[in-house]
Amino acid sequence: MRIYDVSVGIQAGMPVWPGDPDVVLERVNRMEDGAENNLSRLACSVHVGTHVDAPRHFIADGASIDEISFRTLVGRAYVVDLPDVDRIDADVLEAAGIPTRTRRVLFRTRNSALWADSQRAFQKDYVALDVSAAEWLVRRGVQLVGVDYLSVAPFEGGHEVHRILLEREIVVVEGLDLREVTKGRYTLYCLPLRLIGSDGAPARVILIGV
Repeated sequence: MRIYDVSVGIQAGMPVWPGDPDVVLERVNRMEDGAENNLSRLACSVHVGTHVDAPRHFIADGASIDEISFRTLVGRAYVVDLPDVDRIDADVLEAAGIPTRTRRVLFRTRNSALWADSQRAFQKDYVALDVSAAEWLVRRGVQLVGVDYLSVAPFEGGHEVHRILLEREIVVVEGLDLREVTKGRYTLYCLPLRLIGSDGAPARVILIGV
């Protein structure tokens, strides 16, 4: 059994969605300065690094992050390797060989290489799903979609992709680092912070080879 940590480390200076607050991770108590302990403060968006979008992110009365069932967040998943595509559409998905009864799909693309340098500025030309791909996933009964950059949708005009997925309560996991993972089946454990009423939350995500 091999365990893969596919979460991006949270640190100051990491890429964030344009307009979102930068990550602040700072020591406020220092033992070297005479304090009895070390104590740090974290301030950031709930959509930082590896995170889960709750339906409430784009659906006004949608479920919040604490209402998402572990039955969706934990279970068998299939990693699709798409190294040479610039946009994921329905035709790409038809040709990808995704097993028929797959309920959790993670997309490994050239995006994952961007996490090799965590200080790299935000990239607008990342690989994302278009509307036809979102509709294809809905038709196939997929319950969770994971991508290896900060949005499942394109930088420009991506609201519709989110709406299609989240309206059907398909869980969206963004900011995965899939560099060490190959195509195939895994067991997924995705554990977002239990932020009551929130539209999303940072998550620790691991894959276990099966």
